[in-house]
Amino acid sequence: MKGIIFTEFLEFVEDKYGLIMVNKIIGQSNLASNGIYTAVGTYDFSEMLQLISHLSHNTDINVDDLLMAYAEHLFAVLIKSYPDLVYHYDDPMDLLVSVENHIHVEVQKIYPDAQLPTFDLEERTDNKMVMVYKSHRALYTLGKGLILEIFKLFKVPASIEFEKLNEEGTEVRFFINKL
Repeated sequence: MKGIIFTEFLEFVEDKYGLIMVNKIIGQSNLASNGIYTAVGTYDFSEMLQLISHLSHNTDINVDDLLMAYAEHLFAVLIKSYPDLVYHYDDPMDLLVSVENHIHVEVQKIYPDAQLPTFDLEERTDNKMVMVYKSHRALYTLGKGLILEIFKLFKVPASIEFEKLNEEGTEVRFFINKL
């Protein structure tokens, strides 16, 4: 997993819960990196699982709620860092459709060894989309949060529901509706 996900996660934790919490969850985890990350580095996904699990335990907030809050933080950072990836779109659904063929292509240029999830479009109308998320990391809640942030960016109200296509959550179908 790319280091930017780790560095921004720790920034998120510090912003929301303080530096003491950052040090606490790092200390509680068994991290090969010792909790030292660079944005361009690559780290084992198990480290993120440990960090978020310990944050959940220490805050009594479930992992899915933490991932949704982290998505808001991460999206703001990505938009600030890479505004050209989104600002030429006029509609959030157009942006979502472009994830595979535009945004992920650009991400691969910046981070060539990034292992990105896939979002396959199954259906689209003017007000509805059905997309299938696939990732061995099963971070579909983070994906849902990022999708919600896209709609917020465009000031378009939306509902996003999902169904797991397998128990692990490595394949999830999103039902996205403009309200």
